[in-house]
Amino acid sequence: MSKAKVLALSLAAAAAAVLSASAWAQGGAAQPPVRVRGVIAHVDATSLTVKDRSGEVVTMVRPPDLRVVEVLPVTLGAIKPNSFVGAGSLPQPDGTQRAVEVLVFPEAMRGTGEGFRPWDYMPNGTMTNATVSALAAAPSSVPGGRKLVLRYKDGEKTVIVPRGTPIVTFKPAQDDQQALVVQGAKVVVTAQLKDGKPTASSMLVGRNGFTPPM
Repeated sequence: MSKAKVLALSLAAAAAAVLSASAWAQGGAAQPPVRVRGVIAHVDATSLTVKDRSGEVVTMVRPPDLRVVEVLPVTLGAIKPNSFVGAGSLPQPDGTQRAVEVLVFPEAMRGTGEGFRPWDYMPNGTMTNATVSALAAAPSSVPGGRKLVLRYKDGEKTVIVPRGTPIVTFKPAQDDQQALVVQGAKVVVTAQLKDGKPTASSMLVGRNGFTPPM
């Protein structure tokens, strides 16, 4: 397998769409992955405790092969024609989507999760993973913003990106975990029950207090 494919698989696993942490409490034999968004309260070589944004404290097994991906901010200018992006948005009355965050995928991740779907970050949230087919200034009612036409296999969406919207990208962090995975770091952890224990499988993490906006 090529280095690019390995990178794509690692990053895609970290970006997989999953449910909220409360899903663990529902029981059942086959528990789906869950997404825990919050702050690292404690971490050591084998465990990870995160205080979820709801206030729930979740302790997970930290396996040796935990995939860690840094989420770092970039400028609006990083969005270019033909960029492959993930736009977390809210639907607008005129049929457009108003972005609350945009992820500019590394080229190795082009095609990850392509399409339009609900997004669990907020009520009524949507996620569009697609290619930027057109890029222009936003309408005058959104000064300084951008208008993106995002095209995916089965259709397209128009996304308005207001000025100041968080724009981020991914960077593999396997060689930098000691500096990133620390108490106080803001994270989004994907985890699943294994042998009856919540076990982390991948982590999105911000450096120096940066909050991954997804």
